[in-house]
Amino acid sequence: MLLRHAEAARPEGVGDHDRPLSPHGRRQGAEMGKFLARQEPAPDLVLVSTAQRTQETWALVPDAARHGSGRRDEPRLYEASLEGLVELIRETPPAVDTLLLVGHNPGFEQLTQSLARTGRPAALSRLQRGYPTAGLAIIDFPMDDWAAAKAGSGYLERFESLATISQ
Repeated sequence: MLLRHAEAARPEGVGDHDRPLSPHGRRQGAEMGKFLARQEPAPDLVLVSTAQRTQETWALVPDAARHGSGRRDEPRLYEASLEGLVELIRETPPAVDTLLLVGHNPGFEQLTQSLARTGRPAALSRLQRGYPTAGLAIIDFPMDDWAAAKAGSGYLERFESLATISQ
């Protein structure tokens, strides 16, 4: 699962890494958090970028989705390249069945397009329109070891945004 942070504010004098969520972003994060809490299976491991907006986004996910999840703040998610993101996924222990990354664009859009060249037509169509803030990609990998993750090895099961979950 790849969860892009909710909309961030741009306060004057605040560096990019420290940008908080905007009021709209807090609403986005809360709505996507409720949706994520209803998804099965829950993640075994969550890697969260150290940027303020990703930390705040993950904090808005209800405890039901966070309970039992191993969580690690991962500085490499901030401004990660496609190759860096793939490497993070490949480092995931084989005992982890469901991995959730909470991070940023353009990396998440590039990663989703690279890993999941096939998928449900509706999900692929939504992804082609862009990866909005608070967007969530759910990619299935038919493998037992995360080290085997590579371009084209995943299947895009779902691609959700606030527009799709509020229907």
